[in-house]
Amino acid sequence: MPVTDAQIEEAVRIAREYGATRVVLFGSAMDCPEHARDLDLAVDGVEGWEFFRLGARIDRALGLPVDLVPLDPSTPFSRHVERWGRTLFHVA
Repeated sequence: MPVTDAQIEEAVRIAREYGATRVVLFGSAMDCPEHARDLDLAVDGVEGWEFFRLGARIDRALGLPVDLVPLDPSTPFSRHVERWGRTLFHVA
Protein backbone atom coordinates (compact mmCIF):
# COMPACT_ATOMS: atom_id res chain seq x y z
CA MET A 1 0.00 0.00 0.00
CA PRO A 2 1.59 3.31 -1.02
CA VAL A 3 1.97 6.27 1.31
CA THR A 4 -0.28 9.03 0.01
CA ASP A 5 0.05 12.79 0.12
CA ALA A 6 -3.13 12.86 2.19
CA GLN A 7 -1.53 10.61 4.82
CA ILE A 8 1.56 12.79 4.95
CA GLU A 9 -0.58 15.93 5.30
CA GLU A 10 -2.58 14.29 8.11
CA ALA A 11 0.63 13.37 9.93
CA VAL A 12 1.81 16.98 9.74
CA ARG A 13 -1.56 18.22 10.96
CA ILE A 14 -1.40 15.93 13.98
CA ALA A 15 2.21 16.88 14.70
CA ARG A 16 1.21 20.54 14.71
CA GLU A 17 -1.54 19.74 17.24
CA TYR A 18 1.15 18.36 19.52
CA GLY A 19 3.19 21.54 19.19
CA ALA A 20 5.72 20.47 16.58
CA THR A 21 7.79 23.34 15.27
CA ARG A 22 9.32 21.37 12.42
CA VAL A 23 8.50 18.15 10.57
CA VAL A 24 10.92 16.55 8.11
CA LEU A 25 10.03 13.65 5.82
CA PHE A 26 12.75 11.14 5.01
CA GLY A 27 13.13 7.52 3.97
CA SER A 28 11.08 5.48 1.53
CA ALA A 29 7.97 7.68 1.66
CA MET A 30 10.08 10.55 0.38
CA ASP A 31 12.10 8.58 -2.16
CA CYS A 32 9.50 6.17 -3.50
CA PRO A 33 6.07 6.62 -1.84
CA GLU A 34 4.39 4.10 -4.13
CA HIS A 35 6.52 1.35 -2.54
CA ALA A 36 6.81 2.68 1.01
CA ARG A 37 5.57 0.50 3.85
CA ASP A 38 5.94 3.11 6.57
CA LEU A 39 6.28 6.82 7.18
CA ASP A 40 9.58 8.20 8.47
CA LEU A 41 9.35 11.61 10.11
CA ALA A 42 11.74 13.72 12.13
CA VAL A 43 10.10 16.16 14.53
CA ASP A 44 11.23 19.15 16.56
CA GLY A 45 9.31 20.87 19.36
CA VAL A 46 7.65 17.83 20.96
CA GLU A 47 9.37 16.48 24.04
CA GLY A 48 9.11 13.76 26.65
CA TRP A 49 6.16 11.43 26.66
CA GLU A 50 4.28 13.68 24.25
CA PHE A 51 6.78 12.64 21.58
CA PHE A 52 5.79 8.99 22.05
CA ARG A 53 2.09 9.84 22.22
CA LEU A 54 2.48 11.73 18.94
CA GLY A 55 4.03 8.70 17.24
CA ALA A 56 1.25 6.43 18.47
CA ARG A 57 -1.44 8.90 17.41
CA ILE A 58 -0.05 9.25 13.88
CA ASP A 59 0.31 5.48 13.62
CA ARG A 60 -3.34 4.93 14.61
CA ALA A 61 -4.68 7.75 12.45
CA LEU A 62 -2.87 6.65 9.30
CA GLY A 63 -3.12 2.89 9.72
CA LEU A 64 0.53 2.38 8.82
CA PRO A 65 3.74 2.15 10.80
CA VAL A 66 5.41 5.44 11.66
CA ASP A 67 9.05 5.90 12.58
CA LEU A 68 9.44 9.13 14.53
CA VAL A 69 12.88 10.62 15.16
CA PRO A 70 13.60 13.64 17.37
CA LEU A 71 15.60 16.48 15.83
CA ASP A 72 16.70 17.68 19.27
CA PRO A 73 19.18 16.86 20.60
CA SER A 74 21.23 17.00 17.44
CA THR A 75 22.89 13.71 16.50
CA PRO A 76 24.76 12.58 13.40
CA PHE A 77 21.57 10.86 12.23
CA SER A 78 19.30 13.87 12.85
CA ARG A 79 21.76 16.10 11.01
CA HIS A 80 21.71 13.64 8.08
CA VAL A 81 17.90 13.75 8.06
CA GLU A 82 17.90 17.55 8.17
CA ARG A 83 20.33 17.69 5.26
CA TRP A 84 18.73 15.11 2.98
CA GLY A 85 15.09 15.05 4.12
CA ARG A 86 12.25 17.25 2.91
CA THR A 87 10.94 19.82 5.38
CA LEU A 88 7.15 19.63 5.42
CA PHE A 89 6.51 22.20 8.13
CA HIS A 90 8.69 24.72 9.95
CA VAL A 91 7.87 27.55 12.30
CA ALA A 92 10.46 30.29 11.87
